[in-house]
Amino acid sequence: MAKFRRKTCIILSLFILFIFSLMMGLKMLRPNTSAFGTPFGLDLLPELHPPNAPLENKVDFQKSDRINMETNTKDLKAAVETVQPPKASEVNLEELPPLNYFLHVFYYSWYGNPQFDGKYIHWNHPVLEHWDPRIAKNYPQGIHTPPDDIGSSFYPELGSYSSRDPSVIETHMRQMCSASIGVLALSCYPPDSNDENGEATDHLVPTILDKAHKYNLKVTFHVEPYSNRNDQNMYTNVKYIIDKYGSHPAFYRYKTRTGHSLPMFYIYDSYITKPNVWANLLTPSGSQSVRNSPYDGLFIALLVEEKHKNDILQSGFDGIYTYFATNGFTYGSSHQNWGNLKSFCDKNNLIFIPSVGPGYIDTSIRPWNTQNTRNRINGKYYEVGLSAALQTHPNLISITSFNEWHEGTQIEKAVPKRTTTTVYLDYRPHKPSYYLELTRKWPEKYSKERKTYALDQQLPTS
Repeated sequence: MAKFRRKTCIILSLFILFIFSLMMGLKMLRPNTSAFGTPFGLDLLPELHPPNAPLENKVDFQKSDRINMETNTKDLKAAVETVQPPKASEVNLEELPPLNYFLHVFYYSWYGNPQFDGKYIHWNHPVLEHWDPRIAKNYPQGIHTPPDDIGSSFYPELGSYSSRDPSVIETHMRQMCSASIGVLALSCYPPDSNDENGEATDHLVPTILDKAHKYNLKVTFHVEPYSNRNDQNMYTNVKYIIDKYGSHPAFYRYKTRTGHSLPMFYIYDSYITKPNVWANLLTPSGSQSVRNSPYDGLFIALLVEEKHKNDILQSGFDGIYTYFATNGFTYGSSHQNWGNLKSFCDKNNLIFIPSVGPGYIDTSIRPWNTQNTRNRINGKYYEVGLSAALQTHPNLISITSFNEWHEGTQIEKAVPKRTTTTVYLDYRPHKPSYYLELTRKWPEKYSKERKTYALDQQLPTS
């Protein structure tokens, strides 16, 4: 009888362990209305966070299950080490499927190192404080100290590279080409402007265009929320981009339903600017209108909250994208809402561009934000997102991101690395190129499926 009870207890314990593991896995894929609770994090976004974040979030941060996705900062006995992956054979680009110009990837050229820039840029990203002092006091402060301590939970195969290094740019273009991605959306600021952690990067655009052209890639622009962005300086910025780069063979244009080929501009954090200001730029009667002029284009707004739909219509935007790689973080980034968003776009003649990412972890720069971590699950999270995007029959699909290392959304090659204080995440048991290879499976599938609905929706097929 005692032996039977022991056997029963062992079976029951194993069953409970299985159920617990299953729940933790599902937690990382949860939509924003799941039983695990509402999504935390809208307060990370400009002008969306409440003045006083609730103190109870502090408990969630300290006790949340990290599912092996946080950088491990325990005291390690191992010496500083970068584990070199086995030498892989070079991909023969001529044997790959054709590039898919309806598949875009967000690309960042803001990294720097002493060899090319005289100092580290972005790799030494500061650790950001929580807005609530009661929570902030429980987390470390300061900046990262490259090359072994960088502002990322993963470590690049190229090391703490400089975006100014021509060989790095070429390697990036080759990697994108190997993934059959057709278009890179380049993060951009006006000339002589930059983000608060970086420096001006406009001087890199000619080299990026040249290297992209070498691999038959196209370049579009992802306009960042620079200081005092408004209709007047946006007109100046758009004019500058088109005048300076519009004649380059790698400059991307999208063929509209009316047969016009127009430049495309993704507008990050577009909701910060009031609709009436955007309308000055984006409606035919606006005081700074680009419509029906040499500077006309397709302007794609970032949709975060459902209420932004009406603002986007009033503003005169041509489409929406969702950017964030965290399913459930915002209304727009939640897969379950994409069908409704596509219907809204179809009804209002807007371009719908869902954004898909391989995972998310930004705890190297926001250590208090563990609740928004999304485990990659060896690529399953990424493929679930890509499948969800395809089911909506989108005009285009965007990938977040090629190399946003701070937020752990990159598909660029990463390698195992550990130091005396940190174990970086990596793609094992797969190769450093795993997410490029995984991406390559989808462009051909997307091309075939798109052809089945393109004619019905009057979408361009090339």
